[in-house]
Amino acid sequence: MENLIAKYNIPGPRYTSYPTVPFWNKEGIQKSVWIESVKQSFAESNAKEGISLYIHLPFCESLCTFCGCNKRITKNHGVESPYITAVLKEWDLYLALFDEKPIISELHFGGGTPTFFAPESLDFLLSGILDKGIIPEKHSYSFEGHPNNTKKGHLEVMAKHGFRRASYGVQDFDEKVQRSINRVQPYENVEVVTKLSRELGYNSTSFDLVYGLPFQTIGSIEGTIELVKKLMPERIAFYSYAHVPWMKGNGQRGFDDNDLPTPEGKRAMYEAGYRLLLEAGYKEVGMDHFALETDEMYISYNAKTLHRNFMGYTASKTQLMVGLGVSSISDSWYAFAQNVKTVEEYYEEIEKNEIPIFKGHLLTEEDLIIRKHILNIMCHFETDWNEEALQHKLVFEAEDRLQEMIQDGLLTIENCTLTVTEKGKPFVRNICMAFDEKLLGIKPGTQLFSMTI
Repeated sequence: MENLIAKYNIPGPRYTSYPTVPFWNKEGIQKSVWIESVKQSFAESNAKEGISLYIHLPFCESLCTFCGCNKRITKNHGVESPYITAVLKEWDLYLALFDEKPIISELHFGGGTPTFFAPESLDFLLSGILDKGIIPEKHSYSFEGHPNNTKKGHLEVMAKHGFRRASYGVQDFDEKVQRSINRVQPYENVEVVTKLSRELGYNSTSFDLVYGLPFQTIGSIEGTIELVKKLMPERIAFYSYAHVPWMKGNGQRGFDDNDLPTPEGKRAMYEAGYRLLLEAGYKEVGMDHFALETDEMYISYNAKTLHRNFMGYTASKTQLMVGLGVSSISDSWYAFAQNVKTVEEYYEEIEKNEIPIFKGHLLTEEDLIIRKHILNIMCHFETDWNEEALQHKLVFEAEDRLQEMIQDGLLTIENCTLTVTEKGKPFVRNICMAFDEKLLGIKPGTQLFSMTI
């Protein structure tokens, strides 16, 4: 395995989209084209599957130095009301494009720290969003919470609006690691909020764990998972730390590269965590994710209905995902569009009654075919091109590029069907990269992605 890590540990995308954001069309997308793609997608899919909403709430009271997300650090809670007003105005701009009420099948709050907002503010925001749509009987509403500031009031408000899944950023319970990333949260805080979530009717709790952090060891990983087992959240996201200090606006310059584990040490941490999670009863789901057998995520994985988009893995699929708030990315299936990245620009565009996108990508027929294959590999560890609609010269070129990985035992290809082996699952990003002509065809002057291992 060490030889394979040395061979395949290269920068690569996590493939929450294809094409990935750095390889969207340089000329972007005209707002009129984006609007027409949204209208088309809504008309095709709303009655069948509804739509998804992602709402980005960017504010945090302090900077976690491992984080690469778009955020605004402030202790001034006066920012809540104007931001919510702007998000509701943006929602109205999208509602004007629809010829019927949207069925809101999925809704997710990300950030930033959504629980930075007071419960009353979240209640006002959710009422303004959901009162103008339809909540289907089967829906999936979730939020990301900070264990230190998620209170009973937050959980009650969101439960009232149909939320039943909470995701908490744990990272690592080792105090030295927590101090190094400026995210000190005792186990007791996580325990309190997890138990409170369950008491209030949340049926799926998720913990985000990260391996490869500064000063982290196999011992701290093992200790963290032993504590996790006391609470047994329904889902675990066990992420590789993405070290991207060159990206604007993140705090990863706050520690030295020498404080990080080696690639081999990092992989050993994953192997230790992987073993402990399986021993505890978790099942592997896609890349970096684990779930109990009773959780909807695992059920969806088994049924091959698992989906992946800018929210990560989801247990169901909608063709249209609308992103609201600063830096949010929307997906109409036919096109992608990203909102402006600063709060000031966002307010300025909303004030002009403009959908606040600043870049995007209109997918070609070729893009749609490759996107489907990459989605299949990321969600199901397999894909095939038996049907003519899934065939393209790029697929056959990828088959040629994958021969060395076949020799290394990472996958098999038989009868136009690609299957990732158990040995190959840690290298699933590398396998997808063989299909990514945009990535292979351009040699950027600076590193764009974190390392794959």
